[in-house]
Amino acid sequence: MAITAAQVKELREATGAGMMDAKKALTETDGDMEAAVDWLRTKGLAKAAKKSGRTAAEGLVAVVVDGGKGVAIEVNSETDFVAKNAEFQTMVAGIAKAALGVDDVEALKAADLDGKTVEATLTDKIATIGENMSLRRMASIEGETIVSYVHNAATDGMGKIGVLVAMTGGDEAFGKQVAMHIAAVNPAALSEADMDAAVVEKERQVQIDIARESGKPEQVIEKMIEGRMKKFVAESTLLNQAFVINPDLTVGAAAKEAGAEITGFIRLEVGEGIEVEKEDFAAEVAKAAQG
Repeated sequence: MAITAAQVKELREATGAGMMDAKKALTETDGDMEAAVDWLRTKGLAKAAKKSGRTAAEGLVAVVVDGGKGVAIEVNSETDFVAKNAEFQTMVAGIAKAALGVDDVEALKAADLDGKTVEATLTDKIATIGENMSLRRMASIEGETIVSYVHNAATDGMGKIGVLVAMTGGDEAFGKQVAMHIAAVNPAALSEADMDAAVVEKERQVQIDIARESGKPEQVIEKMIEGRMKKFVAESTLLNQAFVINPDLTVGAAAKEAGAEITGFIRLEVGEGIEVEKEDFAAEVAKAAQG
């Protein structure tokens, strides 16, 4: 298949690879971006495996805590201008409170909000504000203590990144520090036991391919893979990550010192994983000229 300049550019930005290496990786993998990243890593040509997770949609994440339960929701809009609109923010706050009484996003859409369903409320706002909006997702967590944190807050309890931390023991100040760490570092899971087995296995296969490219004996390769997988798990799991507040300690060790046990967390970021179709500037101008 034909590889476009835009694909090469995207892969270069994601991996730091050279232009020709990026083009070759895409050619070898039939244009599959994720497979091309892995191909570059296998060949030692990717400076960093930056998974896309690009923020390509606007809106707000809101977090609400009520006793031992916390919820986080994401409501998308087309532009950041609408996300700053007080009317939109009031609606998002209402939806977040309604989320405390339901278990999933479909139930939330049907939940009551000032005499209408949440879905009907969204439809009305689309008509009055004049921009498409959607309730994309929600997540909830329960625990002895729930601490919330919002990064890049637009107003109280909502912004671009929302974090909830569940823990036993400790105090709110420590919980807030952990929440800030989660917002900054974005761990994949709480501990190794909570990691997605498919993600771990895929990383293992990539590391096997990288190690075999070295041409070293099989017994040496096995030790290399073991060490690299330990590092991968440590960097991916909250309890094993170096604590941003005190990098000499892991988050798990810091929790122990604070007399706390972290039992779970939620992190939602606006537009995470959504991509919008981008048109190059020349094509955009040409389209406008055609009327």
